[in-house]
This record gives sequence, structure tokens and C-alpha cells, in this order.
Amino acid sequence: MTNQWFQRVGSAIPRGFSRYYILELLGTKPHTGKEIIDAADLQSDGMWKPSPGLIYPLLGRLLDEGLIEETKDGKYQITKKGKATSDDLEAVNKIIKNQLDVLMRVKNVGRFVAMDLIERMNMMGTLLSSNVSKMTKEEMQKYRKFLQSELQKLDTQESKQGKEIKID
Repeated sequence: MTNQWFQRVGSAIPRGFSRYYILELLGTKPHTGKEIIDAADLQSDGMWKPSPGLIYPLLGRLLDEGLIEETKDGKYQITKKGKATSDDLEAVNKIIKNQLDVLMRVKNVGRFVAMDLIERMNMMGTLLSSNVSKMTKEEMQKYRKFLQSELQKLDTQESKQGKEIKID
């Protein structure tokens, strides 16, 4: 069972990653589609070179969602809406990284919890990224509230576990 999980999660770039990679990259400066592909190849030391068949349709979806826009010189740049989405994801990412760091220190049990958390967050991220353009502002606020509530629960649990570990 664990082998199957590693094959699904560890064998390729996670679903939804390309979308967030593009938003983060365009947050630095405008790029063409080819420049996005080349940057991914360079930053991953050749381990990930997204195909034009992945990047260009994804750029089209990001344009449709209003997260990016095309400049007069044929480059893509992030919009205010795209920047806000990227900032929200970065905030959630920082919280999750901190929680995973603590979980990984709690030996094997923490690792299993962390792997489960990673898989759940990946599934939620995939669902959100595929439906974000269809969500109303109120639905997005509810989803954000839900995530914050769940992260608060993890913080509370993490704090309890930290106290239990210190006592032993």
C-alpha cells in the first residue's frame, strides 16, 4: 500500500503544481510560454521540463480565470486577482510547512500523519484549483474559513503533542 502511495505521489510533479508554479513565476516578471518552460527546466536541474501541451492550455485557463493577462509583446503577467490567489496559497503553504516540520520530528507516527496530511492537502488543492473560477466570493470565503479552522485544529493538536513529548 505504501509503495502504491509513493508511486502516485513521488513519481511526478503533483497535480495542480504547474498552475501555482506559473503564478509564482509570473509574480516575479512577465514571461512567454517558452520562458516558463525553460525556467522550470533550469530550476529543476532538468528533472521537470513541462511540455507545451501542458503549459499553453494552462495559460489559457489562467487567462480565462482572470489570474493572468497577456501583454502587448506576447508575454504573460500576473493580475491583481492572480497575486491575491498566489499570496493566499503562500500563506497556507507556510503554515503547512511549519506543521509538517514538527510532525516529521515526532518520529514514525509523525511521518505517517504528515504523509496523510500531504495527500489530503494535495487533493483539496486540486479540487480548489479546478473549481476556483466557478466559486463565488462567498464560497471562497467559506473555503478559506474552513482551511483556517482546520489549520487551527492542527496547531492545537501540535501544541498538545509538543507538551506530551516534553513531559516524557
